[in-house]
Amino acid sequence: MASEIIVDARGHHCPVPTLRLRRALEDAAPGAQVRLYADDPMARIDVPHFAAQGGFEVVERAEDGGVLSFLIRKPA
Repeated sequence: MASEIIVDARGHHCPVPTLRLRRALEDAAPGAQVRLYADDPMARIDVPHFAAQGGFEVVERAEDGGVLSFLIRKPA
């Protein structure tokens, strides 16, 4: 599998992280994985909700030093 597509939305507030994630997923090939980095606490709620509504899979979630990381897979 190809490497992850990285979307760094640190320093931006809702809805920018989710909008950048959406744009990256729209441009990604089927089956691609996109990793989003965000430091807006609302991303904890917004990203999983966006993924569920769009039919994307949240493969991984993590937090380190206030930075949230989500790995999202686009359906093949």
